[in-house]
Amino acid sequence: MPSIIVYGGCGALGSAIIKMFKRQAWQVLSIDFNINMEADDNVTVSNEQSLVHQGTKVTEDIGDLLNGAKADALVCVAGGWQGGNAASKNFLSNAELSLKQSVHTSLIAANIAARHLKPSGLLVLTGAVPAAQGGTPGMIGYGMAKAAVHHMVASLAMDGSGIDSPRVVGILPVTLDTPANRSAMPNADHTSWTPLTDVADLLYKWATNQSSCENGRLYSLVTKNSVTSVE
Repeated sequence: MPSIIVYGGCGALGSAIIKMFKRQAWQVLSIDFNINMEADDNVTVSNEQSLVHQGTKVTEDIGDLLNGAKADALVCVAGGWQGGNAASKNFLSNAELSLKQSVHTSLIAANIAARHLKPSGLLVLTGAVPAAQGGTPGMIGYGMAKAAVHHMVASLAMDGSGIDSPRVVGILPVTLDTPANRSAMPNADHTSWTPLTDVADLLYKWATNQSSCENGRLYSLVTKNSVTSVE
């Protein structure tokens, strides 16, 4: 049975990915603050743990659950959005949170992949379109964190990264169609938001080689008139 590790398995996107792969009879391991009841196994983490403590525990726990086997895919979709420029009251705290949510989780995912992913297995990290286009003055901490993730994708895809025969890509959504986003922006143009099922379907096709993906590439997910393209 093929297996996938989903970092951020209790979020809206992570849950959609788990549903997709479970329907296709994959073994699914979820990593998050809470348990995803649809996953076969769960590793829970605490936001109070340091990067080293959390990373060491998660990597060891995943190894125990795999019991010597290697996973076919690992996707890291943990994260969250925080705004703020340098003068904002919560500038430093929001920047710190962005680093924890995006950079720390991606670093841990890379460490897991180096130890528990099959050669040529799929590793997916989550970036952001604005961070790939230039500066992000209204969300400096968030943009900085996502730019770091983009750098990680490029680095992990290279020889000598520590990952055997890497197949590493980044996905860069614009706006995901989640319940939280709908609640926060009820009057927005939802036809330009990317459905979670579109992302989950894309990842499944990459994981099963039904569609090819280029090692080290950042893929923007752009939705117009309810049609999603991968650029």
